[in-house]
Amino acid sequence: MLEIVSFTLGPAQTNAYLVADSETKEAAVIDPAWDGRIILDAAQKRGWRIGHLWYTHAHFDHIGGAGAIADALNPLPLVALHPNDHVLWRAGGGGSLFGFDIDPGPEPTIDFVHGMKLKLGSVDFEVRFTPGHTTGHCVLYVPAADFRAERSEPLGERSRSVCFCGDLIFSGSVGRTDLPGGDWHALEKSIREQIFTLPDETRLLSGHGPETTVGEEKRSNPFLR
Repeated sequence: MLEIVSFTLGPAQTNAYLVADSETKEAAVIDPAWDGRIILDAAQKRGWRIGHLWYTHAHFDHIGGAGAIADALNPLPLVALHPNDHVLWRAGGGGSLFGFDIDPGPEPTIDFVHGMKLKLGSVDFEVRFTPGHTTGHCVLYVPAADFRAERSEPLGERSRSVCFCGDLIFSGSVGRTDLPGGDWHALEKSIREQIFTLPDETRLLSGHGPETTVGEEKRSNPFLR
């Protein structure tokens, strides 16, 4: 089973996701926002071993906790990011535009490629390239796995598919395209081709705000009618 613990951290109220295979206890952090110690403590409490940091994109509020997490781990976690966002990562995720100077953590060593598969224990993640919010934005799709999600308490919720969609699409909204590298036409194309083609019941875990589903956004998202 895929276990998911979500956090909302930092000045931009960014969602970070600690995910693990319940049997092997192998864990990854998707978008380690801001206070990495909080994420580390949650993993240690559950006996999970963080071996990976996976970034949907390199904005500062999605990588701000990476340094603290990596500093506490030996060996260092493997870091994955699409190569189009490496320049943004080296620039501290653009944090200086908002008055933040962050430690971006260890250099990415794995390049996301559309269609590549990532494995966490027995759980498979599929990388989907979804530019628009940034030039290297990607989402991570789990096509078939029972999972349990929790925030402060276990919710006991199960589904067969889930997508970690970063800042591509939100509940009733979409990612901004007014920052460097943003492109509205690319963003809309990414949503229609890589999100709206998923099963309607697929749960969307976004970088900000509450979760939603593919079907709900197809029906009611005002930016995509």
